[in-house]
Amino acid sequence: SFDKTVAKDNSLAVGFFQRGFVHLQLEMYEEALSDYHMAFSHLRKNPFIDYKQLGLRHILYAWEVLYSTAAAQCRLQQWQEARVTLDKAVVWRPEGRTAILDLALERVQDHLFLEPMQVPLGEFFRPRKKEVEQLDSKDFLGKPKVISSIIPNDEYIGFEPLRPQKQGFYEPSADALR
Repeated sequence: SFDKTVAKDNSLAVGFFQRGFVHLQLEMYEEALSDYHMAFSHLRKNPFIDYKQLGLRHILYAWEVLYSTAAAQCRLQQWQEARVTLDKAVVWRPEGRTAILDLALERVQDHLFLEPMQVPLGEFFRPRKKEVEQLDSKDFLGKPKVISSIIPNDEYIGFEPLRPQKQGFYEPSADALR
């Protein structure tokens, strides 16, 4: 499902983030690392993306993506890279809230695995009802109408206000008026 999701919207950071978590659970560590890198790049240097407007009650933070990236690097025995990634996560973490990252740095120093972050269980994309209703096709133009001109020799095609004006050309003939 996540493969289909990121294929349809290849800049959906939370899709790559969730697929990365699934890849870690399936012990596909290289794929997980790649997905976390993609999720971070699709954040486009924003500290977070709030997905509430799309129907997912979750905010994806850059530091969480970096923390999970470090978790994947730990599984691949890339301890030095994991430490660098966690140092980068400290920069993205809001001021005064680095306790979880300090603990993670200690775990990496001791060569212990980190548990990746994830979207809370039970959270799903649920678009609002009015947004789903708008998915039905609508006919904005209405049915086409054929309109003929009562002006003889009228060959103009287009909108009437844009018609070039010629003196005496636009007066209907006597036959047309009858």
